[in-house]
Amino acid sequence: MENTGLDLVNPTDWVGVLLRIGLALLVGTLVGLEREIDRKPAGLRTHMLVSLGSALFVMVGIQTGIVQTEPNTLSRIIQGLLAGIGFLGAGEIFATARNAAEGYRIQGLTSAAAIWVSSALGTAAGCGLWFISLTGAVLTVFILWGVKKLEASIKSP
Repeated sequence: MENTGLDLVNPTDWVGVLLRIGLALLVGTLVGLEREIDRKPAGLRTHMLVSLGSALFVMVGIQTGIVQTEPNTLSRIIQGLLAGIGFLGAGEIFATARNAAEGYRIQGLTSAAAIWVSSALGTAAGCGLWFISLTGAVLTVFILWGVKKLEASIKSP
């Protein structure tokens, strides 16, 4: 049988469940902590909950066995997560009017993207894809923190 990542740690025993949930919380914490330090409205708790919720949704599909009996179920679960997280992310995005000459300024796109990525990280953790989840979390924090520093150095004279 091909290793899909779903069977790396048995998703039906309590150790496997705790490891997957723990990983989802860890990766959500990494992203959320960066957002919290940067004082963004969607911070630590939001990202932890998004990651945890995403992991739980895919784990329910895996544990009930429906993913194994209905081949398209996992993709439908993930599609539902993407739609739901899209609405949550949209709540982070807003336009502010600076003045009539400059028009509107869009804010919150990075925060919305971070929520979206937190969901993906939690989904990967829930599926047992440890390396993808951890690598994605490290790269996300690098992008949010490191690339922000790079942008600031480019913008400053």
